[in-house]
Amino acid sequence: MFRSSLLTLSFLALATASLAFAQEAKKDEAKKDDGEWIQLFNGKNLDGWTPKIRYHELGENWNDTFRVEDGLLKVGYDKYDKFNETFGHLFYKESFSYYVLRVEYRFVGKQCEGGPGWAIRNSGAMIHGEKPETMTKDQDFPASIEVQLLGGNGKDPRTTANLCTPGTNVVMKGELITRHCTNSTSKTYHGEDWVTVEITVRGNQVIQHKIDGASVLTYNEPQLDERDAHAKDLIAKAGNKMLSGGTISLQSESHPVEFRKVELKKLAVE
Repeated sequence: MFRSSLLTLSFLALATASLAFAQEAKKDEAKKDDGEWIQLFNGKNLDGWTPKIRYHELGENWNDTFRVEDGLLKVGYDKYDKFNETFGHLFYKESFSYYVLRVEYRFVGKQCEGGPGWAIRNSGAMIHGEKPETMTKDQDFPASIEVQLLGGNGKDPRTTANLCTPGTNVVMKGELITRHCTNSTSKTYHGEDWVTVEITVRGNQVIQHKIDGASVLTYNEPQLDERDAHAKDLIAKAGNKMLSGGTISLQSESHPVEFRKVELKKLAVE
């Protein structure tokens, strides 16, 4: 009986030690994944980024649209005669799935001549996007989830950190949302003040937009839109319409915009 009790105690001690070890290992792994902020924009140049501008080849930075000046990533149109619907995107080299993306942006100056009215003080950070290599030469936007970045006109309300869905759909409160854009609950940001937007992305589970630490929009199940011809081709190649990760890109939509920070923190996969 005494020997049996010793064996039982030894087993319990071993099991407790194993559990504690497993918990510590899990914590260490979480720390590894849920780590430090990675600076996607290094403040010096466009290393790690590739432009794709409509009607131009991948990698061609048409009219120096994307440039780094004074430590800022700038989207400018001073070398354009007219915009001519040359919507552009600057793609980061890696794809991501579970992460927090933080961007600090502001709109400056006047819109490029020929830009559409809706694009005044309008840009975006695209997430869960397709690779730029799969875009056609005349394609305007990558199939992606757009965190729409907007500025006010000085008098009218206009939210930012909205959602737009080029070639995609999402689910909100159990309902498939097929409209192109959905407004957030943010306040309006007029003038040229810096605005910080944070996007928490957990694969295909949930995406949340935040400003000043407060949630302004939440949705889940991002997916390619079967009604869109290009998205339909992507679905056929992937064998699945659901999006659990993808590229990150910044837009050029005809109004000058500046980014002073584009950083990312990886999250533990759940």
